[in-house]
Amino acid sequence: MASCTHLDQIDSDAKPSAEGCEDCLKIGGRWVHLRMCLTCGHVGCCDSSPNRHATRHFHTSGHPLVQSFEPGEDWIWCYVDGIAMEP
Repeated sequence: MASCTHLDQIDSDAKPSAEGCEDCLKIGGRWVHLRMCLTCGHVGCCDSSPNRHATRHFHTSGHPLVQSFEPGEDWIWCYVDGIAMEP
């Protein structure tokens, strides 16, 4: 079973940067689901959203881990290792 090699990049003090997708809120965009970066707290929209800001944040920052920012969802995704896991 594959395991994530980036858990050391989680900042337990990271706080959500916004109540919705930070970048969509700036441009008047819309989102489907939200993800929060576990390194810096950036809240971005999922890949089902038109602008895919969470993935864009990964590509520009290199921060590998996001957690669902949806009520009732509790999972983490590692972009680098391509795996989902429970916190």
